[in-house]
Amino acid sequence: MATDLLTYTLEGTTAVVRMDDGKANALSEPMIDALLGALSRAEEEASAMVVAGRPDRFCAGFDLRVMTSRPEAAAALLGRGADLLMKLYGATLPLVIACTGHALAGGALLLLTGDVRIGAEGAFRIGLNEVAIGIPVPVLAMALARDRLARTELARATLMAQIYAPDEAVRVGYLDALVPPEAVLARAKEEAEKLSSLARPAFEATKARLRGKTIAHVHATLQDDLKHLIQR
Repeated sequence: MATDLLTYTLEGTTAVVRMDDGKANALSEPMIDALLGALSRAEEEASAMVVAGRPDRFCAGFDLRVMTSRPEAAAALLGRGADLLMKLYGATLPLVIACTGHALAGGALLLLTGDVRIGAEGAFRIGLNEVAIGIPVPVLAMALARDRLARTELARATLMAQIYAPDEAVRVGYLDALVPPEAVLARAKEEAEKLSSLARPAFEATKARLRGKTIAHVHATLQDDLKHLIQR
């Protein structure tokens, strides 16, 4: 499977998804749809899934042109993005993220959905910069941050829009390990293969117990939160 935005290959029992829009891999509506399609296919035919970016660029987050246009358009894109993020967070198969470069805003949230996150060493920027660009941190982003980031760093990472270098991102909780850029995808595949040996029903049930409350909270609060964003 290949589109103008990503490629999907089944390598053994691992689904490998590579985002590449030729730019910054923004989460536009077409990119979100492509990722949702890839996840749906992977859950049917694979034992684990890897999501990677292009060299130096993992994901720049939600399409900034939409997010800074009409509030209604921004809310619609966030709603679609919330669906993607929650489905990735609750994926029924192990999800490994290969963070190949910069990961900002929605890109940082993609990192937080992964079961294992492998990052590239280098002068890359990772974090939730919404407040710095005048956008309130949505409830879905706060929920993921609370679940995955170090409690002592939560206020800096959200309220203060702190951006981290990759080594700091490991300490804070965005990433689990760093490797040279040329080794990121290979290491991510290795981690996916290890996780694929876990009993799938037990993995799925345990993930639901671990993350189900957060996912339910995001779904329950999403529409009200989007209304507030429209009114800002």
